[in-house]
Amino acid sequence: MSSHTNAARIILMAGIASGQGKTTVTAALARKLQQQGKRVRVFKTGPDYLDPMILQRACGSEVYALDLWMVGLDACKRLLAEAAAEADVVLIEGVMGLYDGDPSSADLAQAFGVPVVAVLDAGKMARTAAAVVMGLQQYGPVNLAGVVLNRIASDNHKNQIVQGLRDVPVLATLPKLTNSLPERHLGLVQPDEIAQVDALLDQLADSIVIDASAWDAMPSVEIELDPAAEPVPTLLAGKKIAVARDAAFAFAYHANLACLRALGAELSFFAPLQDEPIPADADGVYIPGGYPELHCATLSSAQRWQASLRDAHARNVPILAECGGMMAVTESITDADGKVWPMAGLLPGQVAMRPKIAGLGMQSLSTDDGELRGHAFHYSTLATPLTSVGETIRRSNGAVGESVYRYGSLTATYFHAYFASCPVATARLFSTTENV
Repeated sequence: MSSHTNAARIILMAGIASGQGKTTVTAALARKLQQQGKRVRVFKTGPDYLDPMILQRACGSEVYALDLWMVGLDACKRLLAEAAAEADVVLIEGVMGLYDGDPSSADLAQAFGVPVVAVLDAGKMARTAAAVVMGLQQYGPVNLAGVVLNRIASDNHKNQIVQGLRDVPVLATLPKLTNSLPERHLGLVQPDEIAQVDALLDQLADSIVIDASAWDAMPSVEIELDPAAEPVPTLLAGKKIAVARDAAFAFAYHANLACLRALGAELSFFAPLQDEPIPADADGVYIPGGYPELHCATLSSAQRWQASLRDAHARNVPILAECGGMMAVTESITDADGKVWPMAGLLPGQVAMRPKIAGLGMQSLSTDDGELRGHAFHYSTLATPLTSVGETIRRSNGAVGESVYRYGSLTATYFHAYFASCPVATARLFSTTENV
C-alpha cells in the first residue's frame, strides 16, 4: 500500500511559559475560524485532560494528545495526517514554554516541519516583547512564523510592540478582557463548570483580531500518510467495558477509548455522580481519573453504584481504577478541609488531599507485554497496607514513580496509562486477573 500526502495550514501555538494565555488564544482562534466556515482541528501537546475539554468545546471536534514520547512519532504523524485530510486548519497548543520538556513543543514542531506562532502575554511590557520573541527565534531551531499578542491594552500599546518586532508578523491580537477562562491546578476547569462557556468562547472569538495578510502568508504543511500500521489485535472482542464518565471521572483520553474499541471491546458509559450502577453484563470496568475530591458528598452517598462496584469485584470482573478512580474505590477520602468521606471500600486504604502536588510527570510501566507509557498528576496520597505489584519509572530521571496495586480483580494506581502505547498490555488489564 503506497503512502500519500495530506496538506493543511498547521500551526503550533507556543509560549515562553505556562500562563501566557495559550489555551485562551488557541480557543479564541479555533472558534473564530470555525465561525468563518473553516474546518478546524485542534491538538494538545503532552499529557492533559482539562485544556482539551475547552479546546474541544471551541472547535467542535475531539482533541487528541500529541507527544513524541508518550504517543510516539509514528502515531503523532498519523493523527496529524488524518486531521490534515479533513480540516482546513490544524492548531496544536504547546505545553509550558516552547523549549521546555523532553521532548519539547519545539521538538514536535521540528519533527513535522510545523511553523510556530508565539503567544505572548504583553500585558506588562511593550518593546521588550520583541526581545523575548527574538530570543525564542534565535534559540531555535524552529520556524517562528508569527506572534499573537495577548492582553493588549490599546492600539498604541500594540504599535510599540510591532515597531520592535522587525520581520516577525503579528498574526493576531487579543485585548485584555474582564472575563477569562478560569484555572484549576495546572489546567482549566472542566467546561461544564464554566457558566455560559459557549458565550465566553464566542466573546473571545469576537475579541481576537486576525491580520488577514499575515494569516494568508502562513504556509501549508504537508504530512505524509504512511501505509496503515499493524492492526491492533482484537483481544477484547465480544467484551463490554463499562466506563465511568461524569464530572468526577472525566480524565480519559479519547485515544484510550479508541484503543479499547480497536481491541474489539464495546463501551458503555455510566455516571457514578447520578448513582448509576455498573451494567450487570459488563466484562470489565474502567474508572478514569478526575476530581472525586470535589464530589465527595455525592459519591459517598451513591449507594447503588458502590454496591454494583462491590458486586462486580466479588464476581471477579476486571476493574482498572486510575488516579481519581482509585481514590473513589478506597475506604475513604479526606478532603482539603480535613473531613473524612467513606468511599466504596474496594481497595484497603485511605486517601488524603495534600496542599502541594504529590506526583507529577511522564512515567512508564514495564509489563510482560511491553511498556505502557503515560503520566501522573495528583494532589493526594494513599496509605494502604497492600504491597505494590509494580512501580512506574519516571521519564525525567529514571527514579521509581507510582505504585500499582492488585486486590482481587482490581488494578489501582495513580498512573494514567496511554493505552495505545501498548494495546496488548491494556487488553490484559481488562481480560485477566494475573499480575501486571
